[in-house]
Amino acid sequence: MKDHIELVIITGMSGAGKTVAMQSFEDMGYYCIDNMPPNLLPTFWKLVRESGQFSKIALVMDLRMKDFFEEINKAITTIDNTSHLTTRIVFLDATNAELVTRYKESRRAHPLAKSGRTIDGIKKERELLQDIRHKAQMVIDTTDLTPRQLRQKLIDKFKSKEKEMFRVEMVSFGFKYGVPIDADVVMDVRFLPNPHYIEELRPQTGMDKAVYDYVMQQTETEHFYKKFTDLLEYTLPGYKKEGKSNLTIAIGCTGGKHRSVALVERIARKLKLDGYPVNISHRDKDKKKESVVRS
Repeated sequence: MKDHIELVIITGMSGAGKTVAMQSFEDMGYYCIDNMPPNLLPTFWKLVRESGQFSKIALVMDLRMKDFFEEINKAITTIDNTSHLTTRIVFLDATNAELVTRYKESRRAHPLAKSGRTIDGIKKERELLQDIRHKAQMVIDTTDLTPRQLRQKLIDKFKSKEKEMFRVEMVSFGFKYGVPIDADVVMDVRFLPNPHYIEELRPQTGMDKAVYDYVMQQTETEHFYKKFTDLLEYTLPGYKKEGKSNLTIAIGCTGGKHRSVALVERIARKLKLDGYPVNISHRDKDKKKESVVRS
């Protein structure tokens, strides 16, 4: 079993942001489960202890039924009597007016107002949840928060200092095979001199020294490298600030074998030196084999 386990229970008013909260905890490396019945919590805790695989867990619990509140109190009391576990409850709330607006925008019916007014369901739910709200270690009013702001609040509170959330994915590709559909930033380096037209370099790739040196010795390459890395130095902190967990940068040449591969290798090294976790993927370096992927 892990030396210590952190358990976060996410609950609160329907429409107050539990889905965004769960996604945020997933990005922070928590093992997340949605709609966990409280009466299954002791059994789940037993499985966690036996597996020894998880140190951070986040559970979304729906507490709209009165007996759910009684069950969760009993469940937390049962599992909390151990030095191996820290349990925290995060309660998400919003004003009645804001919750009504959100339900109207989503065109969903409130779970406790299937055949009545939305506001009546909200009031009933608030009454049922008042005890668990008082028990929560953290109450967040999401009335005036955007999803990004809610995410940032949770990150500021729960993010492990040793875990880096923001990652950069560097991908080389060939335009003849199509642009990667998951790319956030795409750069075309087909304007650079092409090693393909040098017979001894043609069968090699940008990971081979001869090809790498040829690409990097070009004046155009050095100008591009400087300008593009200057751009990344300016923009990457902004992507992190906006709450992105990863950014995929795709660099393409004609076949994805020479120029793009060499530049991805060089730019990735610089980003690593700048402190960014980077994954490298050469999608089309050798179409007859699986892509080269490494951290």
